[in-house]
Amino acid sequence: MQSNHSRNRHTLYRYTGATLLSTLFLQSAVFAETTEKQDADTKYVTVTGSRISKAQKEGVNPVIVIKAADIEKEGFSNVYEALSNTSQNTGVVTGADSGNTFTPVANTISLKSLGPNHTLVLINGHRVADYPMAYNGAVNFVNLANIPLAIVDRIEILSSGASAIYGSDAIAGVVNIILKKTTDGVQVNLKAGSTIKAGENGRLQLTGSKAWNDRFNTVYAVEISGREPIWASDRSFMSSASALGETPRSIAGRRDAQTGKYLSLGGCEPFSALFAGSVQGYGSTRDNCASNVAPATYWTIQTKNRSQNFYLGNEYKVSDQLQFFADGLLGFNQLENNTRGPSWTSGAANKGYFYNQNSGKYEIWTRRFAPEEIGGINSINSQWRDTSANINFGVRGNIAETSWKYEASYNGSIYTSNVKRRGRLLKNIDEYFLGQQLGTDKDGVPIYAPDVSKLGTPLTADQFSSISGSTTEKDKAWSQTLSATATGDLIQLPAGTAKLAVVAEWGRQGFKIRPDSSINSDVFYNTSTQSEYGGTRNRQALGAELDIPIFKPLNATLSGRYDRYSVSNDSISKFTFGSGLEFRPQSNLLFRTNYATSFRAPDMNYVFLQKQNGYYSSTTDYLKCEQSGQPLNNCSYANVSPGADYTLVGNSTLQPEDGSSFGAGVVWSPQKSIDISLDYWNVKINNLVTNLSADQLLRTEADCRAGRSDITSGICQDAISRIQRNPDNAMVNPGAIDNINVQPINAAVQKVSGIDLTTKWRFGHPTLGNFVWGLNYSYMITNKYKQSERDDYTDSLKDLSDATWRDRLNTSLSWSKNKFTSTLLINRFGKIPNGEGSVYLKPTYTANWSAAYRFSDQLSASIIVNNVFNTIKKDYTGGWPYYPVANYSAYGRQGWLEVNYRF
Repeated sequence: MQSNHSRNRHTLYRYTGATLLSTLFLQSAVFAETTEKQDADTKYVTVTGSRISKAQKEGVNPVIVIKAADIEKEGFSNVYEALSNTSQNTGVVTGADSGNTFTPVANTISLKSLGPNHTLVLINGHRVADYPMAYNGAVNFVNLANIPLAIVDRIEILSSGASAIYGSDAIAGVVNIILKKTTDGVQVNLKAGSTIKAGENGRLQLTGSKAWNDRFNTVYAVEISGREPIWASDRSFMSSASALGETPRSIAGRRDAQTGKYLSLGGCEPFSALFAGSVQGYGSTRDNCASNVAPATYWTIQTKNRSQNFYLGNEYKVSDQLQFFADGLLGFNQLENNTRGPSWTSGAANKGYFYNQNSGKYEIWTRRFAPEEIGGINSINSQWRDTSANINFGVRGNIAETSWKYEASYNGSIYTSNVKRRGRLLKNIDEYFLGQQLGTDKDGVPIYAPDVSKLGTPLTADQFSSISGSTTEKDKAWSQTLSATATGDLIQLPAGTAKLAVVAEWGRQGFKIRPDSSINSDVFYNTSTQSEYGGTRNRQALGAELDIPIFKPLNATLSGRYDRYSVSNDSISKFTFGSGLEFRPQSNLLFRTNYATSFRAPDMNYVFLQKQNGYYSSTTDYLKCEQSGQPLNNCSYANVSPGADYTLVGNSTLQPEDGSSFGAGVVWSPQKSIDISLDYWNVKINNLVTNLSADQLLRTEADCRAGRSDITSGICQDAISRIQRNPDNAMVNPGAIDNINVQPINAAVQKVSGIDLTTKWRFGHPTLGNFVWGLNYSYMITNKYKQSERDDYTDSLKDLSDATWRDRLNTSLSWSKNKFTSTLLINRFGKIPNGEGSVYLKPTYTANWSAAYRFSDQLSASIIVNNVFNTIKKDYTGGWPYYPVANYSAYGRQGWLEVNYRF
């Protein structure tokens, strides 16, 4: 019988093979892609946010366009970096380099602080498969980390609700990544660089296009890149986890379970060479063998990455009425990261302590294993092997001699991720250190007569191999869509022509999470049950958009869409509508306003997730810190790793989210060289589907029990009921967290509002050269949430436990003269709370700079420096790692040399 592994592998090969074969035949862009054509001396443009071509690029919905050339000039190497630095990305999300996360090799964004699942990500106007593993173990999202820049023409960001045009997910906005249709000859690009220490990286790009004749055109791109990891130990300010006097991490310890005092294990001298010679005895008896560099040793703050991406597109024009097209994108990524080294606690799968027959005491034994014991620091890195494929093909053209254009297409997308986790401790580790179990006492506590010298002796690499193994998880997600669109003139009105666009879609999406079967086979030490789970659902949609000229300066837009999602015999459906007005009293002045309803089907992970028991990589018990009188930055209950256990289960009864959005703004061009836009936006989401984060639950519990929040409120009662603790009279860890329940719920409402300001000014001087100055600024006015109707709103902008940016700004100045060009980008990050939640940290500024010289029409070279002033935002109030991990990077200054040659 063929194994599941072989079947999945062959299925993937057939899929990717079909992708390449089909793209060898045809390609095109889609309706959501900007297209331009001359018609009666008027340029008509279709932009993300509307399916109707118009004479003006600015419309009822604000759209920001980021060109690929500008992405490189501003110091960004990929799509994710460019999007994460936009001012509208005010939300805080953990990603590939944030350490202990559920998705440690994937990156996403959070427009308007509404989370990654409320922004719809498209490639050439089409949906793509989600990353298989849910972000933060909860919500589905598109991974932006592996979209190659070589094939990107531009990125369009629609920063308003668009469910009436695009359906579910488009509540916070839409990101449309538009790929190239042609290139300026065949170009080879080489780029290499590094940070101030470690993280060397390089990239090779090959792009080109070929017009075989008047009918057939091909465009292709290849991008191969790689980067080395950066370890926390490579950054001096975080290389020691006890720089502020914190207790070092125990490497080997034997404690009295009842008193907590360390017992003798024969001294710490045998461990003195571990962790680069940092281990020594601590405490009054010097029996706690500990190291101050253990956490930094094992944490990669930048993942190791190898990536190979390919794109091929073709277009065949039979006539103006009929064109065939197809394009395909194929990507392979190999990644490695680490978040913490292997550690063991005696009897962790039982009570965490045992009865020592030799000493007559209940004891807790612990060991944290050093690189010197396991065969080197890289020997236990987790390894990801990701493959993504996207194919799009169909027909388009004009209907007879009318103004109507049509398109019918199929889009298929698949993403597979296989992760191998190495260095997982086997079940026999208790026996290795404690010997054979001799039974249990009357309370079920295991009894051993262990040899203390086993605990007090470092391991060899062979010994570690005998008590450790690896697991491989195989995950995949897929999406496919059949769509048909048509747009054209509807009727001639006194003020102009009314235009209509219609769309019909049928789609199917699914995912499958397959943990290693050995996880549930009683093979590994202290592992929780992990079930295979997944599911599929169908979706259908019908929509229309109408553009109506009311009178010469005033134009109206109406849109409506009906979406239906079905799983087996159950279904949910929703009609959403949108409306907008454009008033142009002068050709260079536009006033606009829009209102739309929105909805979002619950994430598939929320619906299909089977009951999962696990543990957090680290947990801070704010209640215990407060009760013990310990400051957060030096609290023994802070950042404890491994952290608390949790139970997570899906909820098939979740209702869809629904809401509304409103916007109003002005666009002004006082001169052809100056553009200014200012927009207000307001988004409301009802029935918000959410998993409250464990950290937020623990903070809320501490506030409620301390009287800072009303303990009778819905939020307090919910938090307290979710957190299960040991009895206060327990022999070991009294009052400690036993489990946290984080199942998804429909919360009452979330409301956000703010303003976006965008300007661009082009000016020049015969001697000084040409300049382009741009500015983007976003400011959040409100970000309010309440879990139940009876609760009061909580405002995250006033909550010192919420790390959301209130505002963000980036401004750039580009200069060109003759063969020289240069760009300076300044990023300003607004204030966020410090680690202990007592005050706000001041805003932070970083600067990127690039300079290029064109030696000839074929050859050019560039120097790029990111974070010119080596700014690293440090915050010691929350303890190690001494900086706001999800908000800022610890890379420091980075530099590259880039060479581009055009044949």
